[in-house]
Amino acid sequence: MTATSAPPYAAPTVAAEAPTPPRGRRRLPFSPWHLLLLPLSLLFAVPLIWLLLSSVMSNAEINRFPPALWPSHFDFGGYRYVLGNAMFPRWFANSLIVSVATVAGNLVLGTLGGYAFARMRFTGSRLLLGMMMATMAVPFQLTMIPTFLVMKELGLIDSLGALIVPSLVTPFAVFLLRQFFLSLPRELEEAAWIDGCSRLRTLCQVVLPLSRPALSTVAVLTFLSTWNDLTWPLIAINQETQYTLQLGLTTFQGQHHTNWAAVMAGNVITVLPVLLAFLAAQKTFIQSITSSGLKG
Repeated sequence: MTATSAPPYAAPTVAAEAPTPPRGRRRLPFSPWHLLLLPLSLLFAVPLIWLLLSSVMSNAEINRFPPALWPSHFDFGGYRYVLGNAMFPRWFANSLIVSVATVAGNLVLGTLGGYAFARMRFTGSRLLLGMMMATMAVPFQLTMIPTFLVMKELGLIDSLGALIVPSLVTPFAVFLLRQFFLSLPRELEEAAWIDGCSRLRTLCQVVLPLSRPALSTVAVLTFLSTWNDLTWPLIAINQETQYTLQLGLTTFQGQHHTNWAAVMAGNVITVLPVLLAFLAAQKTFIQSITSSGLKG
């Protein structure tokens, strides 16, 4: 009778310990890229800081050579001159009306067009989408004369309608929202259809709440382009009471080029709404760029 040999003894495995960093080297509490990005961000912020400081300087300090880096005292005469003697409040209201109306039009019409191209299949849909995308390659200089003639036939020249109607919907807004709708799972909409929701109700109650990042991106970019637009208002508007802020600021700067404090104050008023709009939608704006759909 042969005795069975005992199985060989297997030594327990020990997990390899992570290598410890040398004692002389300490890990930074932030990414090393911040050492490069921080000076670059300060470099880009220098013009904005200089604009803000110059707006509270007197004309003597602005015209002095070498220029003063810090105001000896805060002088708000430029702001008082702009808000009291010029038509800046009216120009500001005109720009706000045009920008808000354009943003609302792009959100509503861009959402409807983008959802139609993303979920509905009809004859010539791909051809129509390609033709719409091709218009993005056409420079504005080629279309401004036909657009002016159309606005003239509609009787909108020298009115805010001439600035709103041509920009109520843009191919960029339709395309961006279409791409975002394609990234959403179709099963969510099919479940809503089974529950008896119409296509429009599904869009409003299911798709749009998930599309806030894309909608915020469209709103911010449309607001920036409309608020900063100078070329089209310069062509379509002749009456001073209908000027936008950019057009009025250019005229004001040409008429009062020696009053640099007022010019700087007017530029600060122009930049402030754009800066606030971007800061308000910064989180969703970045999320729309980095996300490609739903997580988990």
